Amino acid sequence: MAAADRLEQARALDRPAYRISRRIRRLLPPGPVKDALHGVFLGHPAHPALTDVPLGCWISVALLDMTPNNDRASRLLVAAGLAGTVPTVLTGWADWASLHRGQQRLGLVHAAAGAGASLLYSASLGARLAGHRGTGRALGYLGLGVVATGAYLGGHLAFRRAAGANHAESITHLVPLGWHDLCTLTDLPDGVAVRRRLGYINVVVLRQSTRVYALADSCPHLGGPLHQGRISGDDGLPQVTCPWHGSEFRLTDGSVVHGPATAPAPHFETRMRRGIVQVRAR
Repeated sequence: MAAADRLEQARALDRPAYRISRRIRRLLPPGPVKDALHGVFLGHPAHPALTDVPLGCWISVALLDMTPNNDRASRLLVAAGLAGTVPTVLTGWADWASLHRGQQRLGLVHAAAGAGASLLYSASLGARLAGHRGTGRALGYLGLGVVATGAYLGGHLAFRRAAGANHAESITHLVPLGWHDLCTLTDLPDGVAVRRRLGYINVVVLRQSTRVYALADSCPHLGGPLHQGRISGDDGLPQVTCPWHGSEFRLTDGSVVHGPATAPAPHFETRMRRGIVQVRAR
C-alpha cells in the first residue's frame, strides 16, 4: 500500500501521462465508440470485468503447468489470455485518459505491468510452441507474478482511489421521502444552471421558463460540479456537460448521454406550489 501511495506522488510520471492522455483524447473523441469503451451501455465500467479474462486464463495455466500431460490446454489458455488483453487494454486506456493526475500516475504503472505480463506470456507461448516446455512454464510463472502486481495496483486504483466508482451522492437515503421546498421560482435565473442546497445534498437546478429540472450536483464519474457545466440540447431534452471530463447527462431524468461516466446522475422530480419549487427524490 505504501508503494502504491508513493507512485501517486511520482511527478516524473506526469510528462508521459500528459502526452499519452492527450493522444488518446485526440484519437477517441466523444461518441458511440468512446461510450462503448467506457461501458456506458453496461451502466458501469467495462474494463474491470474484462481483466478477469486474461487473469483467469493465466492463473489456470499456472495450475495446469503443475500437472503432467496438459501442454495443449496450457497453450490454448495462454493464447486465449493474450487475445483477451486486446479489449482489456482498449477499455483501460479509454478510462485512464479521464482520470485525475494522481490516479493517472498509478494507472500508468498498472498499464506497464500489464504490458510486461503480455510480453512474457507471448514469449511463453512461443517457447511452448517451439517445444521448450520448461522455458515456457518459467516465463508463464514470471508473467503471473507481473500480472498479479498489476492486478494489485488496479485494485488499489479502483477501491482505494475510487477510479470507476460512482461518485454521485445517493439521494435515496440522504433525502427523506416526499416533497421538499427548494427555492422560489423567481430565485432561479432562466436558462442558467445554478446550485441549491437541499439538506445534505447540493442540487443543480435549471429553469427554462416555467419548467424546472434538478439533479444531484456531483458528477457520477469523479464528483465534478455539474452546476458549472455547459447547458445544451432542446427545451424538451436539456443536457448538462460536466466541466471536468465532459460527461453529459439529460436533465430530464439524469441518464448518461456520453461518458466517461457510466452511472446516471441522481434525479429529482419537480413541481410548483404557490411559486415555490418543490423536489422529490425518484
